Order: sequence, then C-alpha cells, then structure tokens
Amino acid sequence: MCGITGAVDVTPDSLVDAVRLQLATQRHRGPDAEGWFNGGRGVIGQNRLSIIDLVTGDPPMTSEDHTIGAVLNGEIYNFAGLRGELRQRGHTLSSSGDTEVLAHLAEDHDAVSLARKLDGMFAFAIWDKRRERLLLGRDRLGVKPLHYWCSGGRFVFGSEIKSVLAHPAVAAELNPRAIPAYLTFGYVPSPETFFAGVRSLPPGHVLTLEPGGEPRIERYWTLPVPGATEGVWSYDITPDEAAREVRRLLARAIRRRLVADVPLGAFLSGGVDSSAIVALMAGMVEQPVKTFTIGFDDRDGFDERPYAQLVAERFGTEHHVEVVKPEAVELVQRLVHHHDQPFGDSSAIPTFLLNEVTRSEVTVALSGDGGDESFAGYERFAAGVAVDATLHVPASVRELEWRGIAQLPARWAHGRVGRLQRFTSEVEQGLPDAYLGWISYVPESWRQRLLAEPDNWGRTDYARRWQQTAGARTLDRLLALNLETYLPDDLLVKMDRTSMAHALEVRSPFLDTELLEFVARLPPSLKARGLSLKRVLKHAVADLLPPELLERPKRGFGVPLDRWFREDLQVYTESMLGADARVRKHLQGDALDALLAEHRSGQAGHGHALWTLLTLEVFLRERGW
Repeated sequence: MCGITGAVDVTPDSLVDAVRLQLATQRHRGPDAEGWFNGGRGVIGQNRLSIIDLVTGDPPMTSEDHTIGAVLNGEIYNFAGLRGELRQRGHTLSSSGDTEVLAHLAEDHDAVSLARKLDGMFAFAIWDKRRERLLLGRDRLGVKPLHYWCSGGRFVFGSEIKSVLAHPAVAAELNPRAIPAYLTFGYVPSPETFFAGVRSLPPGHVLTLEPGGEPRIERYWTLPVPGATEGVWSYDITPDEAAREVRRLLARAIRRRLVADVPLGAFLSGGVDSSAIVALMAGMVEQPVKTFTIGFDDRDGFDERPYAQLVAERFGTEHHVEVVKPEAVELVQRLVHHHDQPFGDSSAIPTFLLNEVTRSEVTVALSGDGGDESFAGYERFAAGVAVDATLHVPASVRELEWRGIAQLPARWAHGRVGRLQRFTSEVEQGLPDAYLGWISYVPESWRQRLLAEPDNWGRTDYARRWQQTAGARTLDRLLALNLETYLPDDLLVKMDRTSMAHALEVRSPFLDTELLEFVARLPPSLKARGLSLKRVLKHAVADLLPPELLERPKRGFGVPLDRWFREDLQVYTESMLGADARVRKHLQGDALDALLAEHRSGQAGHGHALWTLLTLEVFLRERGW
C-alpha cells in the first residue's frame, strides 16, 4: 500500500513544492520512502509502504529513457507475467516489483487497454513528459481510492482528499448536496464528496488528461449480470460443481495474495469468510498463520472471540487476541481525520482497532471482505427478494403481513426486526427504495424531519443504478447494486482508511476478479434461498470449518451504539449536538432535539443515526462550517 498524489498546471512553477505539501499529508500511507517524478507541466509523487522489492522499489519508477514516470497505490498481482511480456518485447527493467511495469506499458497502451491488463487492487498515475499526458486508473471494485480536482487549467489528484486540499490552488468548500445524501447513505455517493469540486474517480474507470483538453473518464470493466448484460446468462451447473470451482478459485486468489517480502497474517473474526481464508491459507504456508482478533468485554453480544478461537485451534495458527475498550470520544476525532469526511458506519471503530493491533505484528493482512457481497451473505438480500415477491400478491394480504411485522418489538433479533420494519415501510415504493430503507443509518422518516429542504439526488442516482440491471433476477440485481454502491463507498473506504492509518496493507481474496465474475454467473439459488445464505461458499468449505461456525447466524462487526449513547457517550453527544451544534445550521433543531429525547428515554434506539450525526458535527467543527 502507498499514497499517490500529483498535479498538472499550465504554469509549472513551484509544482514540486505543491506536490511535496500533498505528500506530507498522507505520509501515514507510506512511511518507508517518498519520491516524485518531475515532468515539467506535470509532477506525480508517492509515499511508499515497502511490501515487495524492498531494495530497488522506491519511487518514482520510470521508463528506460526517463520520459514516463509511474506511481502506484496497491498491488498488481499479475506483475510477474507482465514483466515477462515486457522483457520479451525488448524492455529493460531496473526493479523487481510491480510499479515499474506501468511506466513501460504506457509507452504502447492508452489508459483503457493498460488498465485491462492489470489484475489487482490499485490506483495509479502515469505522466508522459513528451506527450504531456496524465493517465489515472482505479481498480475494478474501488479497493484503492483516488480523488481529483480540476479548474482553470490546473488538475490535482491524490489518494486521500486531504492531499488534494493541500495543494495551494484548491479551496475547501462545502458541497451543498452532501448532507442530504449523507443522511441517506452514511456517506456521499461517488463520484461526489463533501467538498465542492473534489471528486473521486469511479471504480473500474480511467482518466486521461491531455494538453488543451478536459479530463476524459472511461469505464474499462463492468460486472457481468446475467439477464442484464448482453450475452451473459447464469451457468448451468450443479451445486457440487459450483462448490468445487469456488474452492479452486478462492484458493488461487489467496495464493496470489501471499506474495510479500514482509511479515503477513490474516484477520480472524469467527465468521465463515475470514475462517475460510485462514483454513486455506494454513495449507499454503510453512509457518503457522498469524491471526488477529479483537474482543469486547460487553453485555451486548458483540464479542467474536470464542468462534475465532475454534478456528485458530483447528489450524494451529499463531493467534493474537486483544480485548479492547474503545475510547469512542477520541476515536471519532481520529476516524473523521482519516476519512476526510463524515462516515456513518460505526463498524469503523472496531475495524480501526483491529488494524492497529494487527500492524504491531505484520505489515500485510488478508481479510474476508467481499464474501458477503459476492455470495449474498447479508440478510437484507433475502429480505429484498421476499419483499419483491410480496409485490405480486394481493394488497390486502400484503397489508396484513406488514401490520403484523409493525407490531413486533423493533429491538428483537439484535435490531433486525427494526430494520425489517423500515424495509416494509417503503415496500409500496418497490425496490430499491425498500432495500435502501434497510441499510440507511438514518430512517427516511427522520431524514425528512431533519432536512429543511430534502434533496433526493442520492436516491435518484441509486434508482438509476438499479435500472441499469433491468431484466436480471432480483437477487442478482441487489448484488450488483450493492457492489456499485455500498461496497466501494462504505466497506472498502472503511478498510482502506482504517488500515492505512496504521500503514497496514489489507488484501481481500474474495474480491478477486476471476472469482467474482464466476460467482456472479451462478444461479441465485446457489447463493441464497430464503434465510439460507452463502450456500455455495459454505458447501465449498464445509469439510474445513467447524459445523457450529457454518450454522451460526450472520453477525455484523459492530459496537453497542444504543447503550453507548445512553451511558458512556450521552453527556458528550448531547453537548456536541446541543444548542451550539454546527449541524443545526444545516438541519432542523426541533427534529434533532426530538431524536435525542426519544433515544434518551429508551422509546427507540437511534444509535446509528446519532453516530451519523456525531461524526458530521465533528467534521463541521474541524472545517469551521
């Protein structure tokens, strides 16, 4: 992992100084080395976290004649094959790592064809001095971030928003559409950000900037969705055949992610995804796998240690467990700083702590991220399929069903009933509105009350993405929607920022392109049937994992927010969101007071909404907005 940044300007004076300022803001991403390529009108730089080629891999990497420079954040897993191809074509390479291949490929390829040759998690920048051409690219799923700003002949980019804002020409101004969208999703949907004019390059896209032109953004990869993508249909395959191929592809993906010249380990939560990775990984390495788990001494059922211990013992891992008591007041400040924006997903708290513990022992860790997204592991997928089916039954029958659900206690089943109630309250609008009602941290009814002038830009864009898969089956559409929205804008942002805060590289085998594309074309019934989730994955690893692990219900990686906001954080939160709160300049104060009072009284649990608002308040105070 690393951080990349750079700028292009019609007047290149002091460009190097500007890029050095940008690099300084994200040194946590790459504390081992720093360098830049000065190409006249364009300067690109990199903070390096050394993983492969510790001796000759420091930035920047260039072509043989030093007219093309390249910087990279992430890993290109097929770099060895690409190096071989380049040598056969007469290229001379001076390093043994992956970044250098980009500079040589750019001699013969445009941005689209170059990105298609890469397999990995990456964000890259290539500056061609002779052509005065900048190429930017981001991996297919958006594992690695890339932000940019363009105005008046200047173009500035960076791995983190803070590095873009560090350029003297870029002003930090609030994007007026950000807060309404944030209250819906817990993030601002890409390519927008909280900062006016600062955008993120979408996953699976490249950007080309040439003299006298505007940035040209092109898509180079799209997930194949059976029934929606032309010529793509589900495989005709048996469950056993599908499971064998999943096992083979997952093992291959793990093996490709074990290449490192530094200590390597794995997260182990006790869930199916991380446990499957540890199980397969244990058979590929000579030494015991270093595994990492954090636990909580709490009374809310968030502790995963017993399940993780089962797997650690079965595979003889070198297991590291740390019980933590999160200092949430301090952490909210640190999380906002590293995200550069408000972030409504409170699971960033344990994720940040897990990365901190892991980095004390290793530099690279494998993660189970992506398993739920590929194999339909979230209950909301099952709920979405069920709700869609009810739209075809008589309205009177549907109304009776929803009335019964509405009368259940919202806190049952760890809050799942409450989410289902939000789901069903939107059901008459159909999907994806009902699905969005399940995942929103702030329920739509409260969002409408909090906003003086509701802006539905984010919801409109969400609906547009949903329509792009018209013709596919409901589960496949939900998976594709999740992959385009929640995965890159929430899950992957969370892992990138919390891991890079500690200079830890995290690799996710379940996000392997070949595995993902195969699973996308499996019949929906092999992924989920009713509340039986991740069926083909569980089948694929059934001989490896303890039965109690395969049969336990899905649990999120979370913290007891409802209790925290009534106990540990009550005084702090009510002080932050009180009469002098900056959020009151943007939200309705009476609605905010009502939300706080309802939670305080125990009438309802608004922990997720309060965390969303608290991180927004911290952000606004930091910016003085």
